Amino acid sequence: MNLLKIVPKVTKYIIPTGILQQTAFWARFKNNNGWQSMAFDIFEPDPQRLGFWKHTGDILILIKEFQPGKLLAYAPYGPEIIPSEEMQGRWLENLAEELRKFLPETCFAIRFDLTWPSPWYNDNKDFHQGFGLWNELPDTPVQEMRLNIGTLNWNLRKAPTNVLPSNTVIIPLDNNPENLLKRMKSKTRYNINLSYRKNIHIRTSDVSDLDAWFDLYRQTTLRHGIAAEKKEYFQKVLTTHADDTISPVDVHLLLAEKQGKPLAGMFLALSGKRGTYLFGASSSQHRELMAPYLLQWEAMMLSRETGCDEYDLFGISGNPDPAHPMYGLYRFKTGFGGDIRHQLGCWDYPLTKESYESFRIAETVAVGYHG
Repeated sequence: MNLLKIVPKVTKYIIPTGILQQTAFWARFKNNNGWQSMAFDIFEPDPQRLGFWKHTGDILILIKEFQPGKLLAYAPYGPEIIPSEEMQGRWLENLAEELRKFLPETCFAIRFDLTWPSPWYNDNKDFHQGFGLWNELPDTPVQEMRLNIGTLNWNLRKAPTNVLPSNTVIIPLDNNPENLLKRMKSKTRYNINLSYRKNIHIRTSDVSDLDAWFDLYRQTTLRHGIAAEKKEYFQKVLTTHADDTISPVDVHLLLAEKQGKPLAGMFLALSGKRGTYLFGASSSQHRELMAPYLLQWEAMMLSRETGCDEYDLFGISGNPDPAHPMYGLYRFKTGFGGDIRHQLGCWDYPLTKESYESFRIAETVAVGYHG
């Protein structure tokens, strides 16, 4: 029995959502970066009317050639629908088989970047007070066995790497800013106030300040030894528009400055009722002025003023291990309070097993995966 069925739709009619990567804006942005986009409405059986289906959501699919003549379909943070825990594997399998009917024959796999809550972590509401309990992820075969329970084909595979962050911090934007400050670590509040006292100024800009942003970004990538995007990538983020769709997104470039000199910058995306911290960078000089802290605070305030009820800090390490390469982000972002979200991350549904295994081996070697 089908748990769902899908119907193709025009991407401009993708439903408004706080998940930036499931909007018509994101489809346009990725089209500008060499991806093909497709969208589908999802229908599930109507419990109130036997034999009828009800519309429960939609999904954005991106397609790109990753090997000569071989395509990968990718659902960034999709589907947004979260089935009951015991039905997740069967439901996702059903969705993959429905999508297969509409994908090109040369598509060898579908990758779902799932925001579904991970079952492998304890509830950690008090993480910002230092009382949370953390678990490590089990080995890949154990994860796969759990999600495939109840499936017909036992075909869901844990991807070697996650494309988008699978762990994040979501901050509820309370009507009273004082409540936001109270939920933060004392050191974070101190740094915000310090930046205020040092006369750091936050201003909202656009593509006209792209060079200033990119200089900060270049300093950050060199400081941390990470791979850098080209300037054109950020230009496309700022110049992509989807105002003629039903799920547009407002993207702002925010700069923290002292006497006109940029000290930190970030991209703030406003989608649905959520503000998302998309990219960030800071100068290697005057770090004692704590400009990134004030920048985040002002981004939260701007999100709140424009009608958002939550703020996504977008990416932390999965545990507070100082040896983890994202530990610095964990320490910085968790200081603002909020709720940690542990998500299932990327899962693959192979459509052509031989091509998928070839791709998986290449990807595993590329990311240095040993799990």
